[in-house]
Amino acid sequence: MQQCKGGYATVYLINGVGLVGFRDPHGIRPLVFGCRATDPADKGKKWTTESMQQAGNKKLDYCIASESVAIDALGFQLVRDVKAGEAFFVDMNTGQCHVRTCVKDATPAPCIFEYVYFARPDSIMDGVSVYETRLIMGEKLADKIRRVYPDTHDEIDVVIPIPDTARTCALQAAYCLNKPFREGFIKNRYIARTFIMPGQAKRKKSVRLKLNTIKPEFAGKNVLLVDDSIVRGTTANEIVQMAREAGARKVFFSSAAPPIRYPNIYGIDIPTREELIAYERKEDEIASMIGCDWVIYQDLPDLEDSISKCAAAEQPLTEFDTSCFSGTYVTGEKIGDEYFTNLFNMRNDDAKQKRDNGGGDNSSRMKPMASNDGCESIPNSAK
Repeated sequence: MQQCKGGYATVYLINGVGLVGFRDPHGIRPLVFGCRATDPADKGKKWTTESMQQAGNKKLDYCIASESVAIDALGFQLVRDVKAGEAFFVDMNTGQCHVRTCVKDATPAPCIFEYVYFARPDSIMDGVSVYETRLIMGEKLADKIRRVYPDTHDEIDVVIPIPDTARTCALQAAYCLNKPFREGFIKNRYIARTFIMPGQAKRKKSVRLKLNTIKPEFAGKNVLLVDDSIVRGTTANEIVQMAREAGARKVFFSSAAPPIRYPNIYGIDIPTREELIAYERKEDEIASMIGCDWVIYQDLPDLEDSISKCAAAEQPLTEFDTSCFSGTYVTGEKIGDEYFTNLFNMRNDDAKQKRDNGGGDNSSRMKPMASNDGCESIPNSAK
């Protein structure tokens, strides 16, 4: 951890030794652990880190995962999060677990986008219910809509979420606005996330394959669409067009997250600044580009407060990685550094397209290595 800079939550199985998991000094990426007792006498016992370590010869099974839902699904009991700068080790020879703080004075600053988008709503991360945070996001979004559009928010006939992540936020926003909540889009679950797909044409085509409208919910109505975020604007533009084609009179678009104006460098494929629709654009310009009547974003302080309010008093959350919204990186990078120039050269759409087509000066290095019976790598030419 002293040498590796960035956001990471890592699990290793060391042959003949045991299982180890550790989290970066800022706790940017989530990591939790749990246990399961095999002794019937311990059934229903509430386990803590201390009781796990003091279990002695009692047999315990252990589980480490990025989200608590995996712990639940496997029948384990969630114990707690691996803290920022902490390591969790299970000795396969003794069955004992050990917890060690590897970085003193670590400052927790989890990625706020996990709560907005990536995590499942039934997850508990850093002691916080993701579902509860999204309910509060909906309340704050509704408050802003009433505040910014005092004369026109009454025009809204129906609130429709963009499935699936925005559903919880949209439900609470509809309740606070005293408007009906309706499902207007049905999702094809076999299409991958569109914002990380390479190539604009592919992303646009995939949106139509991913979603289909329930036309009676749009016909002749003024609809408020609620999405978790707007990245490139490709999905939002296609969704607005689909709503209009389904008969919507007016389409208002809201985002549970603030404008995304900066790249993410901690493991989320949020693209380079020039490809982001909010980059150097105001809300009226964005509304024009995606084709809606108006667009509104969550304020960053409100988003942070949505999560902080759900944190327990003994485990407060006051700092977050908000880099894709604020441009402030908790590991100290600055926009304009050489790191971002190299990142742009590797991650922009043209570079991805070249790699997919096998082009570029380093095309031979980008090809996957062949496998020699699953053992050592051999050159592609030798296959």
